[in-house]
Amino acid sequence: MTYLEATAKFYSEVAQTPEVGLCCVQNRPLQLPGLKIPAIMQEMNYGCGTTVQVNELGNSPTVLYVGVGGGLEALQFAYFSRRPGGVIAVDPVPEMRWAAQRNLGEALLENPWFSLDFVEIRDGSAFELPVEDASVDVVAQNCLFNIFKPADLQLALREAFRVLKPGGRLLMSDPIATRPIPEHLQEDERLRAMCLSGALTYEDYIQQLIAAGFGQVEIRARRPYRLLDCQSYNLAEPLLLESLDSVAFKVAIPEDGACIFTGKTAIYTGTEAIFDDGAGHILAKGLPVAVCDKTASNLARFSAEDILITESTWHYNGGGCC
Repeated sequence: MTYLEATAKFYSEVAQTPEVGLCCVQNRPLQLPGLKIPAIMQEMNYGCGTTVQVNELGNSPTVLYVGVGGGLEALQFAYFSRRPGGVIAVDPVPEMRWAAQRNLGEALLENPWFSLDFVEIRDGSAFELPVEDASVDVVAQNCLFNIFKPADLQLALREAFRVLKPGGRLLMSDPIATRPIPEHLQEDERLRAMCLSGALTYEDYIQQLIAAGFGQVEIRARRPYRLLDCQSYNLAEPLLLESLDSVAFKVAIPEDGACIFTGKTAIYTGTEAIFDDGAGHILAKGLPVAVCDKTASNLARFSAEDILITESTWHYNGGGCC
């Protein structure tokens, strides 16, 4: 049995017998006016953060949700699309598709605005998405891609890139590791399915996105997720996992490298009214301007005495320059 087959078996079982908080942190779902989330959806919330980035969901987007789970985030996306076929949810596990459809039926009883045809559930995998090229505005996945080994992860990311329209967004939430996960844990198929042993480091995770062709990545949240202790996981020292919420944009990669926004700002402190680096970055004196990490590094080298670069907040939500 391959690790992907073991993962499918694992999620087939939890689809039939939900286990609250089985593999992930128990989060309170995003609260939205007029949205009521059935209790069963909350019990089957197997995500580690959120992919429902409200600022990315204007103008009734077409959303492709990979790995439907209990249907919670598919329902939340439908709240913004509110039209037939506005959300396409894909899952290779029949039992999970059935559970999600049942749960959406429960949501129908509690949400007058909702219609079952707002969410179309399809059989399919992250490696062969059942939609046309450049056909969706948003692709989203929550705590799924971290299960994939690196080569498979790259396949999944390239599939997401393929189906996105130009300028489209990939919304992801995954665990990341503060140091490389030891081999003995990586090869534990149950731990991998539980989102505990497949996580990459932050640097490797971002490089996977860039390698798939995404020219801009924005970090929306980064927080502690789980601590793998020495005794339970046969480690020399504890290993902290974090959850990372991100948005990757299908835009061209600039010649000098992708733009990664982590919440850094640049503040001009010199004697002039403005600072212009001649490369499109203009800073007014004393005013923080959001910049990508690449630009932050370039500005710091260009004029270290006159420009203050603030630390990453890991909560970037638009604006600034790159």
